[in-house]
Amino acid sequence: MDDSLKITALPPDKLVLLLQRAGANNFTLEMLQADLRSGAPVNTDRTINFIEYTAWVLRKVNNHGNESQ
Repeated sequence: MDDSLKITALPPDKLVLLLQRAGANNFTLEMLQADLRSGAPVNTDRTINFIEYTAWVLRKVNNHGNESQ
């Protein structure tokens, strides 16, 4: 069985674990699901591209999603 992960196609639970291990100790699956409901990008197979998700979070934090500024 191949246990390798692709940062462009992470299952939600693996993304949460990755972020927690990287220092976001309080990040939860519920928080990720709220982001997805708010428009965070998700692949057609419901996996998440770490790079696209990170960019989405940064846009959201920086200017509250207003890319025109």
